Amino acid sequence: MAFANITSPHAHGGNTTSRIMLLVILATVPGIIALTYFFGWGNLINIVLASITALTCEAIILKIRKRSISFFLKDNSALLTAVLLGIALPPFAPWWVTVVAVSFSMVFAKHLYGGLGNNPFNPAMVGYALVLISFPVQMTTNWASPFFLSAEQTLSFTDTLSVIFAGTPGLTDGFSGATPLDSYKHLASNETAIEILQGPLFADATSGGSASNWFAGGWEFVNIAFLIGGLALLALRIFTWHIPFSVLAALGTCSMIFGWDADLYVPWSLHIFTGATMLGAFFIATDPVTASTTPLGKIIYGAGIGILIFVIRTWGAYPDAVAFAVLLMNFAAPLIDTYTQPRTYGHKKANRGMPAKPDASAADTSSKES
Repeated sequence: MAFANITSPHAHGGNTTSRIMLLVILATVPGIIALTYFFGWGNLINIVLASITALTCEAIILKIRKRSISFFLKDNSALLTAVLLGIALPPFAPWWVTVVAVSFSMVFAKHLYGGLGNNPFNPAMVGYALVLISFPVQMTTNWASPFFLSAEQTLSFTDTLSVIFAGTPGLTDGFSGATPLDSYKHLASNETAIEILQGPLFADATSGGSASNWFAGGWEFVNIAFLIGGLALLALRIFTWHIPFSVLAALGTCSMIFGWDADLYVPWSLHIFTGATMLGAFFIATDPVTASTTPLGKIIYGAGIGILIFVIRTWGAYPDAVAFAVLLMNFAAPLIDTYTQPRTYGHKKANRGMPAKPDASAADTSSKES
């Protein structure tokens, strides 16, 4: 039976799941272009491989679950997971690392819980965390250096394919290395900030890698590109400002308060404009399924992610901590929502917290009276 939409609140929004997912994918394009320009073809190849793997896994699982394959594939959720993983994984990671990460994301982190809308954890970050813990060598030694640090520029498309699919030994010599966050963290124990920043990883991309600065060459432009894409999504009202703002505010505040001594800790500029900071704040932490949903809850949720990123980066064993910070706050999201419910229209107080258990003695008294 169809109901006539005469007055509010019977209004329909223009957004659909497929449209939202597609807009988020398109918003990653500036960052993907920057990654390809500064670090070569690796991430673009990873994205294509991850997309093929994700769509294949999605179709197989939907077939097993006896669901409509064409209907669910068109929601673009599998494609978005693949794109985020392709961006997050090292450019020279072996092909099987990408396949394992994406397959685990789709099968175990998404469909094992019932599919889109039922998963408690961000699927892309579950897959990333799995391969980071399981294959630490492949996940920490296959990062590309920016093109201006080598006389040969970047590896060609064909050579990058050979590295990813054939594991050609020696081909990445001079093209790969540690990430700036990892490098700074380990060098800080023996060198001063000025000495560290004189290294090639912190060269100025705009001057051909000749001058050192408080940013990591190439990485700052990648983060700015993802920031532009994230602000575009914010302008389109795909998500609200609460989560990305609180992530960046908490991370920036912690890095300025605790990391004021650049000789001992990574400076705030590298925390904000290096690694997966902008990607995490605007594209991963804002996942509507696994994030907090109340206005106050979003701020608490985002701040928790920012604080955890700083703590894990500074005192943990992993150079970048976006995946672990997001997954840990995914655990807390339901509890945060329970205690941050806004006041419902027509009520004087917000209904927050767990409902109180009925008083047993009062129940016994009422039963006796009746």
